[in-house]
Amino acid sequence: MSAAAPASGRTSRTHRLRGLVGVGLLATLVAVLATTVAAALARAAGVDFAVPAGGETIPVPGFAVVTGVFSVVGIVIAAALLRWSARPAARWVWTAVSLTAISLIAPLLCGGTAATITALVGLHLVPAAVMIPALSWSLRTE
Repeated sequence: MSAAAPASGRTSRTHRLRGLVGVGLLATLVAVLATTVAAALARAAGVDFAVPAGGETIPVPGFAVVTGVFSVVGIVIAAALLRWSARPAARWVWTAVSLTAISLIAPLLCGGTAATITALVGLHLVPAAVMIPALSWSLRTE
């Protein structure tokens, strides 16, 4: 007698989740590196990243940390969509673009200089330009 094979739906779902997490973590690394380099270049070009609303200057490593944290949050959202949505890729794009648009409000209201605001908006868009397509690709149906 042979052993019963696991349900193919479960195996397929587990395989897709592992692929999503792998792609997501690689994309997170790329997003963190790209954002950190862009922030360092902006700082070298004279952007001070001073935010009067909080009385702080954002350090370049802070961009790496925040990008990493929110990229992992994006992976979790994508995993939830993979599990519970009939159209995970389309829902992911809609959700991620909406959250990116909402995230642009803070730089616009921070009270920084025009250069700081412009750089902060750009630094929100850099990781979005990496994470959204990567996770969307990973969520697509065959």
